[in-house]
Order: sequence, then C-alpha cells, then structure tokens
Amino acid sequence: MIDPSHFVEHLGSQGVTLYTGVPDSLLKQLGSYIMAELPREQHIITANEGAAVAIAMGHYLRTSTPAVVYLQNSGIGNAINPLMSLADREVYGTPMIVVVGWRGRPGVKDEPQHVKQGRIMTELLDALDLPWVMLPQNPDEADAAMAAAVKTALDQHTPYVVLVEKGTFGDAGVSLPEIPGTANLPSREDALITAADAVGPDAVIVATTGMLSRELFEYRERAGLPGERDFLTVGGMGHASSIALGIALREPEREVWCFDGDGALLMHLGSLAVIADQAPPNYRHLVFNNQVHDSVGGQPTAVNVVDVAAAARALGYNYAASVSEVGSIVGAVAELRAHDGPVLLELKVRPGSRPGIGRPTRTPAQSKRAFMDALRPDQ
Repeated sequence: MIDPSHFVEHLGSQGVTLYTGVPDSLLKQLGSYIMAELPREQHIITANEGAAVAIAMGHYLRTSTPAVVYLQNSGIGNAINPLMSLADREVYGTPMIVVVGWRGRPGVKDEPQHVKQGRIMTELLDALDLPWVMLPQNPDEADAAMAAAVKTALDQHTPYVVLVEKGTFGDAGVSLPEIPGTANLPSREDALITAADAVGPDAVIVATTGMLSRELFEYRERAGLPGERDFLTVGGMGHASSIALGIALREPEREVWCFDGDGALLMHLGSLAVIADQAPPNYRHLVFNNQVHDSVGGQPTAVNVVDVAAAARALGYNYAASVSEVGSIVGAVAELRAHDGPVLLELKVRPGSRPGIGRPTRTPAQSKRAFMDALRPDQ
C-alpha cells in the first residue's frame, strides 16, 4: 500500500501544490490526509468534477505547475467536456494530474451503476487520447509512475490520468474534523422515515444516490411496504431532481417528491432554475442537508455558505423553508402542500449513518419495471 503522506510529499517535491475534486471512496485515505493536513488554499472540494478541471487549469495559468484533480470514474462524464474542450493538448494544452478511483474494474465485484463505467474505463481514456497509468501499489514503483506522469503532463502539455484501484492507499492516520453545529441535529435516517410517512404511500418519491436511497429501501423492507413508487437513483449524482421533473410533468394525478442531498443539489444547482421555469404544481423537493459527502467518506461540501431555502426562492421556487428537528417535519410537509410547486424543504441533519446499512436487493432494471408498473393509469 501507498502512504498518503508520502504520496503528497513526493508530488510536492515535483511542484504540485493544489488538490481539487469530488471525493471518492477508493481515494478516501488520500482525501482524508489532504483534508486534514493541507492548508485551505491547497485543497478545494468542488461541486462537480468539471469545475475541478477548470480550477486546475486556472492554477496552471498563474503558476506553471500542474494540480491534482481527483474523482471517482463515475464522475468522468462531468470532466470530459473541460478536459477535451479546454485542457486538451489540441486546445489550451494544460498539464494536470487526474487521479481517478477505478470503481467497477473488471474482475472486481461492484454496484451495478459502476460495472459498465469500470469495464470501458481504459478504452474511454484511449478514445479521449489521454495518457494514463495504473498506479502501482508498490511504493517505489508508485513514485516512479507519478514522476513520469508529472513529466509527461508538462512535456506534452496534457492532462495525465492515474487510475487507482481499491486498496491502493494505506491508512492516513488522520480523522476528519467534526462539522460545527451538527452534533445535536437528527440523523438523516430518522428525518427520512418521518418525511416518508408524512408524504404518504400514494406519492411518487425520487431518491438521490448514496446512503439516502439505501436507507429508504431498508425502511420500506422493515415496514413491510412495497415501495413500488420509490425510484432509487443509484447513480448519476445530482440528477434525481431532473428525473423527478420529467416524471412530474407527465404525472398530473400524484405529487412527485425529490428526496435530495446537499452534495447532489450543489453538483447541478442550475437544474433548480429549470424546474422553477417549468413549474409543475405537484413538484416537492426535500433536501437532506448534512454538509458532507456521506457515502464516500464524510468530506465536507460547500453548502455551509449557502442559505438553501433562500437560494431555492432566488432560483424561482414558489416557496422554500428549513427545519432542523424531526418534530417539525410533519407540519413543514403540510405547509409545502399549501403551495403550488415547485417548493422546497431543507432538512438539516447530522453527518453519518447507522452501521450495516444494506443495499437494494432489486436490480435497477427490476426497480424500473416495478416503478413504471405502479404509475400505469390503471393502478
């Protein structure tokens, strides 16, 4: 395994001083070290992966040194546009090191949303004409690989991709600081159960990717409820709100609720303006805000500087509010229903989740069919 502190020190000796990206579980140890040990000006957690590429580009334009962009390979789609239309050697030719957690690597069991992305990863990089390497787990070999990556990026004026498989980085020996002001907030699971009960069994729920969907699925199982009107978005971070919009515009008979997260909301915040412009009266948006990327390690999002309810209103929502107690959720849901959509309720919750949270036992295809069947006009 590679010691994260040595990895960062080794890159620092080659002039790399900035790390930016979206956290990934395979890079958790590296991310924890960077978060705990680097000063704020050397580490930026971005709303989406494309923004990290742009920040790295700006950094190089001023310093002539490459930055590290880190991400999970499922987020490579968000990065492709700036990688190809800005950083590519045929455009602005901007050196950077793109460290990618390789989820769904062939031969390694993973969740369904990662399987195809993992299978085509190397072919995709070749098609993009990006130089790449698999990071060796031997420390000396890793040093040589990273030195070659930095040299190639600078010499060829190109982004250079470093693929990282599970178990490559060792324990960082650090812990992330607690998010101030969250210790006395309710758990996301308690807030979720209360909200789901308040919404009722007849509504449509589109739940964002990550722990929230897993907790909703487990709650339905424990309660003996079919949950056939729950669409669990197991991939595509940030797109649950737009999936809900597509349903709401064609589902006039039922309320459509998006159960969202703060990191997902920030990733594609512009979607709220489109939702407001379309203005389906049956659209209800709940944002479970714990201020972190919970399912990949608990790294903070930038939502602490945002008044979520005020932002929703500024983007055109008809009504928005915020609560921080489970006992306030039922009344707040009733208040949402007193207004035509789109409307939003921020539920402030604490980071973390109950140990042993399971995963949906249905495949995405099975879930899709059950959901579509449940919304047929004769149901």
